[in-house]
Amino acid sequence: VLFIAMLTSCNNDPKDILALTGKGKKQEDRAENVTLIYSKEGKIKMRAFARYFLRNEGADPAFIDMNRDLKAEFFDDSGNVEHTLTADSSRYYTTKGDVIVWDSVRILSRTGQELNTSELIWSGGIQKFFTEKPVKISSPNEVLYGEGLEANSDFTWYQILRPRGTVALNKGE
Repeated sequence: VLFIAMLTSCNNDPKDILALTGKGKKQEDRAENVTLIYSKEGKIKMRAFARYFLRNEGADPAFIDMNRDLKAEFFDDSGNVEHTLTADSSRYYTTKGDVIVWDSVRILSRTGQELNTSELIWSGGIQKFFTEKPVKISSPNEVLYGEGLEANSDFTWYQILRPRGTVALNKGE
C-alpha cells in the first residue's frame, strides 16, 4: 500500500518544474557593467565593455546583446589596440558568429581613420563587414561619404558602394 501511495504521489507536471527551475525555453542571463574578453591562442583579440548584457541561448537563433555604451577594442598580434568600436547596441548570434551593431556606430583606427554609420553587420560566414546605411569615412587627408559599405575584417580594404562627394587626388593620380 505504501509503495502504491508513493507512485501516485510522485506526479510532477513538466511545466511546474520549468517554472521552478527557470530552465525554460526563454531563459535569459542578464548582467550590468560587463567586460567580455575574447582570446585566441593565448592572445587577446577583442575586449568589449557594455552597461547592459543579455544572453539568450534558448532563443532561435541564440544571441548575446551588449547594449548601452558598447565599446570594443580589437588587438593586433603584438597586443596593441588596432581599432576601437563604439555603438549604443549590439547583437551577436552565437551559432553563426554574425554580429550587428547599431545606433551611433563609430570605428576609430590607430592610424586616425574613422568610420561613422548607423548600422554595421559582421558576417562570420564570409568574414566581412557590410552595411546598406549611409557611411562617413574620415582620414587625416579626406572625408568620404556614401550609401553602403563592404570591408574586410581589419578595415585595411573597404569599398563604399554608392560614393558621393569630392575626393582629393595627388598630381598624376
